[in-house]
Amino acid sequence: MNDDSSSSRGSLPKYLEHLSGDGKAIGVLTSGGDAQGMNAAVRAVVRMGIYVGAKVYFIYEGYQGMVDGGSNIVEADWESVSSILQVGGTIIGSARCKAFRSREGRLKAACNLVRLGITNLCVIGGDGSLTGANLFREEWNGLLEELARNGEIDKDAVQKYSYLNVVGMVGSIDNDFCGTDMTIGTDSALHRIIEVVDAIMTTAQSHQRTFVLEVMGRHCGYLALVSALACGADWVFLPESPPEEGWEETMCFKLSENRARKKRLNIIIVAEGAIDTQNKPISSEKIKELVVKQLGYDTRVTILGHVQRGGTPSAFDRILGSRMGVEAVVALLEATPETPACVVSLRGNHAVRLPLVECVQMTQDVQKAMDERRFKDAVQLRGRSFEGNLKTYKRLAIKMPDDKITKSNCNVAVINVGAPAAGMNAAVRSAVRVGIADGHKMLAVYDGFDGFAKGQIKEIGWADVGGWTGQGGSLLGTKRILPGKYLEKIAEQMRIHNINALLVIGGFEAYLGLLELAAAREKHEEFCVPMVMVPATVSNNVPGSDFSIGADTALNTITDTCDRIKQSASGTKRRVFIIETMGGYCGYLANMGGLAAGADAAYIFEEPFDIRDLQSNVEHLTEKMKTTIQRGLVLRNESCSVNYTTDFIYQLYSEEGKGVFDCRKNVLGHMQQGGAPSPFDRNFGTKISAKAMEWITGKLKGSLGAGKKFVNDDSICVLGISKRDLLFQPVAELRKETDFEHRIPKHQWWLKLRPLMKILAKYKASYDVSDSGKLEPLVRHHQHHHTPHGEPAAI
Repeated sequence: MNDDSSSSRGSLPKYLEHLSGDGKAIGVLTSGGDAQGMNAAVRAVVRMGIYVGAKVYFIYEGYQGMVDGGSNIVEADWESVSSILQVGGTIIGSARCKAFRSREGRLKAACNLVRLGITNLCVIGGDGSLTGANLFREEWNGLLEELARNGEIDKDAVQKYSYLNVVGMVGSIDNDFCGTDMTIGTDSALHRIIEVVDAIMTTAQSHQRTFVLEVMGRHCGYLALVSALACGADWVFLPESPPEEGWEETMCFKLSENRARKKRLNIIIVAEGAIDTQNKPISSEKIKELVVKQLGYDTRVTILGHVQRGGTPSAFDRILGSRMGVEAVVALLEATPETPACVVSLRGNHAVRLPLVECVQMTQDVQKAMDERRFKDAVQLRGRSFEGNLKTYKRLAIKMPDDKITKSNCNVAVINVGAPAAGMNAAVRSAVRVGIADGHKMLAVYDGFDGFAKGQIKEIGWADVGGWTGQGGSLLGTKRILPGKYLEKIAEQMRIHNINALLVIGGFEAYLGLLELAAAREKHEEFCVPMVMVPATVSNNVPGSDFSIGADTALNTITDTCDRIKQSASGTKRRVFIIETMGGYCGYLANMGGLAAGADAAYIFEEPFDIRDLQSNVEHLTEKMKTTIQRGLVLRNESCSVNYTTDFIYQLYSEEGKGVFDCRKNVLGHMQQGGAPSPFDRNFGTKISAKAMEWITGKLKGSLGAGKKFVNDDSICVLGISKRDLLFQPVAELRKETDFEHRIPKHQWWLKLRPLMKILAKYKASYDVSDSGKLEPLVRHHQHHHTPHGEPAAI
């Protein structure tokens, strides 16, 4: 598949071809606690390194292997990292290493590296591992001089290998590293926790039990907080934000109140490092004893332990690991003796490089703040994502008594439109609860615009949405029908129910629906109210947002299926599978699924292909069958080509591959829309929907009294994530960015990741690296520069 290297920007983009790894040697190691997705990063470093002409060495067992040398440092080839993408943990091993903490240990390590000419290190680990790497880098020259004095290396080696480049990637399930939105492994750990919570919920329902769940996080409460947010837990204990004095009474009152509301189960989530305001530990046993003593509830404790580190990495972690691994190699190739050690990480969905020393410093500042009982500072230092999660959790978990809520006298309606997507229900729950807390009366519209026209509208209360986060599909019911034909009737229902604002949760139809309602404002003044859309569709094809609710769950479904299929293919040998994914004309699922599952090719509508491309893919697979990797995986988006159908491609491959490989095909179909929502979709749905509700409240407050008409474009918006910001963009402005015929945005950010998939599958491709180059400053929390109507988007 040909790459278009011309760029619309004035300055020529910098492509990977301008960087050469000739004569360079890169060492890759994993250190500290293991995390799912480390293998994806190792695979990307090895393949990208080989692709640019460098030598890449595995350093086994972390720093211990670097100190011991010998058979612990081995050159890797393309096939050494085959079939590891779907494996949890790290195949090159990780160990805690005492020796490296001493100068003698580091002296041995330097000697082992110099003998192989390795002067580029890629370290995947936590803050301890990265600190060690930086110290090693600072001492490097001195270590080499000492080795030369002792006659262990030649004098000229000191000049030749005079500096060491270090690039770090954070692999840690705790997400405890400042400067990164998500560390490798966090999303997978959340998958494990949520699987357990979902399972426990069903048994707790049966017996009216209270469960205390202990999750990992000695110093960081991220896992506890996000899993509490994602399952609607009754109470959560975090190291950074201990409960206020007298929490015992408050918590027991809250639990009994929930029971009185007919809630049959209570879930309390505890981080293993949970403390009270006096820095005394709060253990899960202590909480259990308290609940049993005060309330007499049947209470059980479940400690998740190392389950959270295990299992196969989620789609998110595989893509994150692969992107970071490639970025790390680019950063090493661009490094000079003056470049400080950096960490590659994600902000929003944007890959960035940050100064390693500052990130580590800030991470240690959090611990210091906690030790000194400055808990507000600790939460702020954790960054925007953590603070936002905590605020949202508190708003959604604890209902204020009715007499404490100032009534707004406004009615806000929530509606689902389009095809079902996992996470829609989490979004509805969040909107309903935030709306009630803001003093509105919340109305649920059932069965999309169709139900709206028929008057299927009921008030929905706080308790009505309890337990909704983990439910797949759409509990309100959703339809693809557009409002255009029913404008009169919908306007009448808006009048009857006196609806002052509308929150639409849905896919491309929801966007079209808002455009139709906007156009009808002149005729029907009922539509002159604030309207906002939260994107929810597996296809991820809504203009104005890089992500939509439901796409992550679908991606995990595709990835899981591909894993199973690859396993079956490895067993039979010499077999190629062709898998058709959903997405309409949008290739997001096929492309990202290909990256996460390690596919050989992914055919998408956005990148036209012809018979020559199909031919070259067949030849590529024929070559691959001569190696030890005797299986192939090809993804095809359902609408990528009218004539090159899945059947056509299957028949072509079968004919051309005769005697070399055989072919099977698989259409994934509607299973991609079902299933329990992934942690990402629950969390994203919850947060983005709460933001949309806050926007509505802001608009309604500004209009003092419900009489004001909203006629401006900025009162009908799509709320989405764009690069690093959460933005409200008027549908009127998004029109020009939309390809209406194919129902996709004209510009899609993920297309620039397309070359990654090809490079990792051993194709030549043009990868634009102009975005990366600069080392970014680490933003301390209070210095955020807000965009006009956006704010930093942490996921």
